[in-house]
Amino acid sequence: MSTLVTGIAELVTHDPSLGTLSDAALVVDDGRVAWVGSASAAPAADERIDVGGRAVIPGFVDSHAHLVFAGDRAAEFEARMSGVAYDGGGIASTVAATRAASDDDLRARLRGLVAEMRAQGTTTVEVKSGYGLTVDDEARALRLAAEVTPETTFLGAHVVPAEYAERRDAYVDLVCGPMLTACAPHARWADVFCEPGSAHAFDGDEARAVLTAGRAAGLDLRVHANQLTAGPGVRLAVELGAASADHCTHLTDADVDALAGGTTVATLLPGVEFSTRSPYPDARRLLDAGVTVALATDCNPGSCFTSSMAFCLALAVHEMAMTPAEALWSATAGGAAALRRTDVGYLGVGARADLAVVDAPSYRHLAYRPGVPLVRALELGLG
Repeated sequence: MSTLVTGIAELVTHDPSLGTLSDAALVVDDGRVAWVGSASAAPAADERIDVGGRAVIPGFVDSHAHLVFAGDRAAEFEARMSGVAYDGGGIASTVAATRAASDDDLRARLRGLVAEMRAQGTTTVEVKSGYGLTVDDEARALRLAAEVTPETTFLGAHVVPAEYAERRDAYVDLVCGPMLTACAPHARWADVFCEPGSAHAFDGDEARAVLTAGRAAGLDLRVHANQLTAGPGVRLAVELGAASADHCTHLTDADVDALAGGTTVATLLPGVEFSTRSPYPDARRLLDAGVTVALATDCNPGSCFTSSMAFCLALAVHEMAMTPAEALWSATAGGAAALRRTDVGYLGVGARADLAVVDAPSYRHLAYRPGVPLVRALELGLG
C-alpha cells in the first residue's frame, strides 16, 4: 500500500539533487520513498497522511549506543557533578549487574530504550555488547541486540574485567579467540576502547590485536578513540580502515590530517562531555578540515544516559560551533556514513522510508528549543 505524506512545511531530504523543500510531499511504497516533490504536484496514493504544516526530516541514525545492560549508576553521575573525574572504572559495576540479570530483564531494558529512542525520532540504532566480558555473556548480549537492530557490535574489549586485572594478555587472548568465535555470528562490527590514558581500557598494541582479529573473523571495524587523552586510537582506526572513530575529543594535528585523508568518520558524542563535565570535541576544526562528522548519543548507564539525538544535536550547535544544518546532517546522513549504510539518513527516491516529524515548521527548532520533545518517528499506516 502506498502512502502520500503531505502538509510538510519543510522537508529536509539530504539528497543533493533535492536539498530542502518547502510545501512538500512524498510518497512511500513498500517501505521505500517512491516520489518526492512539491505538494501541489503529488501523485495519488492508497492512503494519505497530512502532517499539518510540520517539518519532516530523515529519522536520526544513532551509530553509537550501549543498550544491553542492567543496574544503575546515578550515584556515579552525582559524584562526577561534584568533581570526580571519569576514567571508565565505573563500567565494572555495570558488568556485575549485567552478568547477574536474566535474559528477560536485559531484553526489557533494551526494548524500552529502543522505544524511547524511536519516540524521539531515531529510526536506526547501533547496539554494542561490552557489559558481559565473558564468552557467554558477550554472546548473549549480541543475540539480544540482534533482536532489535542489524547494527550489532562486538565490544568484548570494553574494559579489562576485574578477574583479569593481573592477566591482561590472557584477557586479550580470550577476546581475540574464544569470545570472538562465539560472538562473530551475531555481530556486524568489532570495536575496542583504545584509551591508554585509562588503566581499565586498552593500549594501541592491544587494540590493534583485537581489531585485526575482528577483521579476520569477517567483522567491520569501529574504534572508541581519543576520549580521555590524545593517543593512538584515531590513527589506528584510519590505518585499519575502520568505519568510524568515536569520541575524538583530544586530537592532534596528525589525527585530524589522518581523518581528512581517509574514509573513517569522526563520530562525536557531546552527551558524554555534558555528562562528565569534560571538554567538548572541536567539531569546527574537523569540518573545516573536510572530515566527515557524525553525531550519536553513546547512550549508556555510566558516562551518558541519554537516548535523545535531538539533545545531542542541540549540544553540538551550542557547544561545538556546528550550524543547525551541519548538526542535523551529522545526526542523520553522518550516522549512516558511520554505519556504511546507503539506505538511511536521507529521503531521496529509493531510501528507506524512515521519516521523523518535527512539531515545528523548521528543523532549526531542534536546536532552537533544546529539551523540548519536538520530534518523533512517523508510523506509516497508523495516520
